[in-house]
Amino acid sequence: MVTRTSIGPASASPRRHSRTHPALVFGLTALLAGAGVTALSGTADAASTLGSAAAGKGRYFGTAVAANHLGETPYVSTLDTEFGSVTPENEMKWDAVESTRNSFTFGAADQIVGHAQGKGMKIRGHTLVWHSQLPGWVSGLAAGDLRTAMNNHITQVMQHYKGQIHSWDVVNEAFQDGSSGARRSSPFQDKLGNGFIEEAFRTARAADPAAKLCYNDYNTDGVNAKSNAVYAMVKDFKARGVPIDCVGFQSHFNSASPVPGDYQTNLQRFADLGVDVQITELDIEGSGTSQATSYGNVVKACLAVSRCTGITVWGVTDKYSWRSSGTPLLFDGNYTKKPAYDAVLTALGGSGSGSGGGTAACSVSYSKATEWSDRFNGTVTVTAGGSAISGWSTTVTVTPPQKISATWNGTPTWDSGGNVMTMKPNGNGTLAAGASTSFGFTVMKNGSGAAPTLGACTAS
Repeated sequence: MVTRTSIGPASASPRRHSRTHPALVFGLTALLAGAGVTALSGTADAASTLGSAAAGKGRYFGTAVAANHLGETPYVSTLDTEFGSVTPENEMKWDAVESTRNSFTFGAADQIVGHAQGKGMKIRGHTLVWHSQLPGWVSGLAAGDLRTAMNNHITQVMQHYKGQIHSWDVVNEAFQDGSSGARRSSPFQDKLGNGFIEEAFRTARAADPAAKLCYNDYNTDGVNAKSNAVYAMVKDFKARGVPIDCVGFQSHFNSASPVPGDYQTNLQRFADLGVDVQITELDIEGSGTSQATSYGNVVKACLAVSRCTGITVWGVTDKYSWRSSGTPLLFDGNYTKKPAYDAVLTALGGSGSGSGGGTAACSVSYSKATEWSDRFNGTVTVTAGGSAISGWSTTVTVTPPQKISATWNGTPTWDSGGNVMTMKPNGNGTLAAGASTSFGFTVMKNGSGAAPTLGACTAS
């Protein structure tokens, strides 16, 4: 969310979120007994990664990146392999680059930009003017001084990265939620009035004429009072020649706020104003088939709108997501590709699924075995696809405060929180085509009887 902000794990440089999405707390969806998910393994090729598949459709597929995770090998490997664009999570926000007036610090942001450039990735700039993550000195300024500071901040940051950023979120989250369509109270709105947005865009155009200039917001994904207010502003800007090139739709979804039925229609009406549309902070809480279907529908909507130029998911892995308990991303805490990954790759027209374009495949299904008042046993059946396999792995995620207390017929490893178990064979990895094996585990309920969630099966 750009917004970003974020509420991430305390150790993960959280994006401080000042706004609240409805029902962000979304329980893990119970996996129905017998439901299978499939993934293929092999070496990824040009048609089998998110970034390359999107490029084949004339789009970019990117992710938000935190500088403090660039020292983690699986994080960087997944980033470099799968994505073609990056957005700094917090490192370009006002409090990060200008905590003291007119003293700019770009070290962390430069680290992300340098990494992206070294890998040939595009870069989105996020964000220049936003009511949140402002250093205290900004809010204390009088109107005239605030205008000077805002224009100086935009100019200094954009000129530092001139020619390196394909799109900037110039103004972020300037409209209220609800039915009023009003502007959000902020130091900029309250002291400079409605004109601050136009002034910010004009200043941005002067600072870097080649960069795409975007307005970015959340809860504007469908046709509603808030998106109508943004639409009216963009229409007015285009009519009067105010420089605006794109509109960003954050697209944070869950069961209480699902992908709206008029999502594509809403994207298209903005595109019809003569601006590009970008999905800027996509994450969808959930798991399994329902999450995969929602992700696929978002991608299909973007592809159906010719001016939808790209999609950014808000993070690489569930474990660092600001909504980590809702497992909203394409890779789980162990960087294993989820069914949602397959859905996105398929929607983009990529070849292969799961972990690449090979021929080895497997599926997994769950069933509950014996149950007691305080615990239950579960069994996961692993089935080879149309060819023999020599190894497999899958993940089992339990809902806190549940804990897995025992396992059998497999070799487990755990994420740092102890809620995601990655299971690999223990002498039962070789399976003929269509053959099955199984492993089991005991879940201590600790007050919750929710069924565990399976990740994709990866075969070799």
